[in-house]
Amino acid sequence: MPPDQLFPRERRVLAPGAVHVPDWLDLDAQRALVAACREWAGDGPGIRAARMPNGGVMTVRSFCLGWHWYPYRYSRTRDDQDGSPVLPFPEWLGDLGRAAVADAYDDPARGAAYRPDIALVNHYSGDARMGQHQDKDERSREPVVSLSIGAPCVFRFGNTEHRGRPWTDVELRSGDLVVFGDASRLAFHGVPRLLPDDGPDTGLAGGRLNVTLRVSGFDPAAPAPSRPADA
Repeated sequence: MPPDQLFPRERRVLAPGAVHVPDWLDLDAQRALVAACREWAGDGPGIRAARMPNGGVMTVRSFCLGWHWYPYRYSRTRDDQDGSPVLPFPEWLGDLGRAAVADAYDDPARGAAYRPDIALVNHYSGDARMGQHQDKDERSREPVVSLSIGAPCVFRFGNTEHRGRPWTDVELRSGDLVVFGDASRLAFHGVPRLLPDDGPDTGLAGGRLNVTLRVSGFDPAAPAPSRPADA
């Protein structure tokens, strides 16, 4: 706990179906996830900053497991890199997602039924940020599980209609969990800035690691659908 945090932070409902659970991952679990991400990020073409259709380059660097995301679609191969197969989604990460959904919604049965098959991992450093966006490239509307490790950030959770207000700004710290589904599954959200890193030693060299788990809803034997760039 940071020295200026005198009292435990309480879980918070950000919107219907969206829950913030502070300090959900203990330090050992954070370190294990950092070590795993470091290994995954070094595979093949490695971690990259995705290029948008307009030519702009994202300020966060990312890699994927299960299905490879690039704007605005998924593929089984890293098509915006060297075309190599994406790394498989590990079962133990699915177990972590099931525990997260069960705890966030206080519903063990719902957690047990959660079957994520995508991990999208983003690394933020320096002035990296993420603009307001919806996670809607998946066919499934099962909840998104978001885990934070490393530097704290401002997480902006908005509405489902547009990128503007109303929104809620939340400080996410290392070990925090956010789950959003149901009425908030398509809420706009983003990270306008990182905050000074005063957290524990997680083994991360610097910046913030964000691991998000999703259910694709795709047929593994069929090509994943794409959506228009302006959708």
